[in-house]
This record gives sequence, structure tokens and C-alpha cells, in this order.
Amino acid sequence: MSFTRADVERVAALARLALTDEEKDLFAHQLAHILQYADEVRGIDTSGVAPTAQALADAPQQRDDEPVPSLPRDRVIESAPEGAAGLFKVPRVLG
Repeated sequence: MSFTRADVERVAALARLALTDEEKDLFAHQLAHILQYADEVRGIDTSGVAPTAQALADAPQQRDDEPVPSLPRDRVIESAPEGAAGLFKVPRVLG
């Protein structure tokens, strides 16, 4: 599968990215190579490989969940840019 400059322009418009002509050409070339590699990987015969949750069988397991003391709330709020009533005050992001 190839990735054209028009494809890059469409994705850039969706992501609201301003790209130069050189960047468009570069990204089209790079993305075409990525898709080519994905096709190669997809073609590998994995019928004899059992599904796994981890790449390595002897990978470290998750640690036990042990409660530990946290920082005092007042100390954390003091280091925040702005706090109110013992809480972090952050700018509104939704209407």
C-alpha cells in the first residue's frame, strides 16, 4: 500500500497540522515504508505460535499491592500553582 502526499495533507488537515511541502513529501515516504513493513509482518506465519499476554514467559510479575503512606494533602496543595479549599484549582476545559 502506498501513502501519497494527498493522504498526508488529509491527515494533517484532520490533525490541524501545518506542514511544509518538504515535510509532506518526507512523511508520505516514511508512512509508505511503515505500511510496507506492516504488510511484511502481517505475512509472517504465526499458526504455530500460542497466544500470549507477555512476550517473555519469565517476565516479571506484578508486585503485590501494598498500601503505603502518601504525602500530606496540605504539602501537596502548597506546591500546586493554585489551590482552593484543600483541592487543586485547574482551568475549565469543558463548556
